[in-house]
Amino acid sequence: MNFLLVPHAALDGELSSWINDAGTVIFYLAVWGLVFAGTGLFIGVFIPFITGDSLIFAAGLVAAVTDSINIYVLVIGVGLAAFIGDQVGFLLGRHYGRPYLEKHGGARIQRAITRTEEFYRKYGWWSVVIARFMPWARVLIPAIAGIGKMNYYKFLSANFVGALAWGVGLTLTGYFAASNPAVEGVAYLIAAFFISASIIAGIRTWAKERKSTSPKGEQKP
Repeated sequence: MNFLLVPHAALDGELSSWINDAGTVIFYLAVWGLVFAGTGLFIGVFIPFITGDSLIFAAGLVAAVTDSINIYVLVIGVGLAAFIGDQVGFLLGRHYGRPYLEKHGGARIQRAITRTEEFYRKYGWWSVVIARFMPWARVLIPAIAGIGKMNYYKFLSANFVGALAWGVGLTLTGYFAASNPAVEGVAYLIAAFFISASIIAGIRTWAKERKSTSPKGEQKP
């Protein structure tokens, strides 16, 4: 009887371990994928909040209270995803230019593009770094820099500094915030709040953008 129970107990333990490991991998991939897609695939144009500050801050909180999530693996992945995403955005801007951006959005996004172009002209190298902390600029600056034929190596260095300051910095901020006794006990709730608020804000932004591009939303001359 005992001999029969041992394999079952071992199997249950292995299954439980596999499920926990799979959940950890899915968490990593989801965070990294959203960070990359925000700028690399321009998803941040349509849902600028879920792919931004709130996501990585909340991920840091979750890492602090979850033993299976390694903060070093998380922050390195976030930094790389942010860096590669901007590189892809830059190359798309350089090779496809503004017509690509003009196809993907209505009047609201076009106004954002105009503001971003002005921001880029004013700050140059620093705009790539500063834009990391600005939802719309974070998505559009890499493409605008590519369209403006910014020196590749200058963009590379600015992108590295920005990915480090934003991706690594904000994730670690969330991680260390959870060490506060007032935060630690409700870290999951705070993370859920940030992510939920981001999703709601993204849906509202998408709805407004859709309304502005619909026939009824167009202004009459």
